[in-house]
Amino acid sequence: MDIQGKVAVVTGAASGLGDATARALAAAGAKVAIFDLNKEGGEKVAGDIGGAFFEVNVTSEDSVTTALDGVEEKLGAAPRILVNCAGIAPAQKTVGKENAPHDFDLYKKVLEVNLFGTFNTVRLAAARMAAQEPLEGSERGVIVNTASIAAFDGQIGQVAYASSKAAIAGMTLPIARDLSKLGIRICTIAPGIFGTPMLLGLPQEVQDSLGASVPYPSRLGKPEEYAALAKHIVENQMLNGETIRLDGALRMAPK
Repeated sequence: MDIQGKVAVVTGAASGLGDATARALAAAGAKVAIFDLNKEGGEKVAGDIGGAFFEVNVTSEDSVTTALDGVEEKLGAAPRILVNCAGIAPAQKTVGKENAPHDFDLYKKVLEVNLFGTFNTVRLAAARMAAQEPLEGSERGVIVNTASIAAFDGQIGQVAYASSKAAIAGMTLPIARDLSKLGIRICTIAPGIFGTPMLLGLPQEVQDSLGASVPYPSRLGKPEEYAALAKHIVENQMLNGETIRLDGALRMAPK
């Protein structure tokens, strides 16, 4: 898909991977809508790129629907591009200290935000993509979801996070098959260890240690590298139904 002039929605775009992706799509000529709960950060990104910010709870049908209505009003069209980066990553073992079981509400919360929130935006945005006229090659839209290598190499304490990300990887092909006759593609990126605000807040020696665990290049990934892959997925029509590891050949140890 030619990105120039298309409307794009990026969730979790107030920081990290979503921020970098919103900026990359805007630089390629997209009209970008920022969906995030972080109003201050989201408005800053939107202001920097000439986009529009919407305060959105991705787990709420009403919130996402209202925001998508706003996108059409403010940016002039329904989205052709959706990139889902919103997510949370709390850590807790299945059985923890003093044999305490994993907090069930926390587990449900992680799945609600990471998995249900992702699918909620996918289904609602895809319906609007499907209603638009086809572009070159009968294409109507492109969706990029974010999993993690934890979907495959989940570490100690990552059971909730890994579950949610494995499900995102697992739904990629069925969604691609569901949407194929509508001319809508979907791929998932599974990043390794990236220099997001959460990791960059760690001591430098910890960052260096994490980077050294990556075979090559032995460093943290850059959000711009995630954004470059997301942009390429949008532009390359043969990329569909695939989960792509972006991890420098890292296979995570148990801890």
